[in-house]
Amino acid sequence: MSMVISLFDKFLFPPPPSIFITTMSVISFVSLANSGLSELRGKHLGYSKFWNADSNNKPVKKESTKLSSRTGMLLLYTPAFLAGAISFWLCPNHDFRFLLVNSAVTFHFFKRVFEVLFVHKYSGGMVLDSAIVISLSYTLSAVSMIYNQHLMQGIPDPQIDLKLVGGVVFLAGIVGNFYHHYILANLRGKSDKGYKIPTGGLFGSVICPHYLFEILIFVGISLMSQTLYPIAFTAGTACYLTGRSYATRKWYLSKFENFPKHIKALVPFVF
Repeated sequence: MSMVISLFDKFLFPPPPSIFITTMSVISFVSLANSGLSELRGKHLGYSKFWNADSNNKPVKKESTKLSSRTGMLLLYTPAFLAGAISFWLCPNHDFRFLLVNSAVTFHFFKRVFEVLFVHKYSGGMVLDSAIVISLSYTLSAVSMIYNQHLMQGIPDPQIDLKLVGGVVFLAGIVGNFYHHYILANLRGKSDKGYKIPTGGLFGSVICPHYLFEILIFVGISLMSQTLYPIAFTAGTACYLTGRSYATRKWYLSKFENFPKHIKALVPFVF
């Protein structure tokens, strides 16, 4: 056990003496992992393909407030982007690692806002309750990552410095995620509201390569930070997106008789 702890000490900063960060680490992992299990069980968050159905595929209750997809997606990502942008003003003189983590978090959510406005094409809507839950999760995660890195100021770096490796992984995730979102957007014409089986990129191997690359984005941020909170959030995100990708593949199988059975959900040739 002591050897394992010593090995972790070489890779990670010590946990900050912050009840907030410790609590958020537990909440982020548990809530996201639970959301992933809910997706596996058929209880979906109300957006994208699953915006108008509950766990039993019944219509959303009439009293549920519904948003357009564009409005809902902007609600998801804009507060987290603004939190990241404001932190540059609040913390102007921090070290290079903080600048990397803060830039990565802010750019990730800026990219999502950009995609909402200029890339995505929409066919459905979003339930307000789901939009608020997801937006709150993203905003709290952005604030927690940035505040967590703020608490690392003045603490010596781990013996094994992975921040530049993390930067490479992050960029690979950003490019791959954007590319597959672009492919999805171009499946439809201007007036086309239906779903099609996506092709191109990694869509020939998995139905949710954009989720795979989104996981890589947060793996990159975790490597840049080398602290516990981003790792907990990344693990929870991986659990959630695993469940979401499984549900997505199941949805495609139910909607398209010609859906290729060899196409996996998230990881080529594996799952």
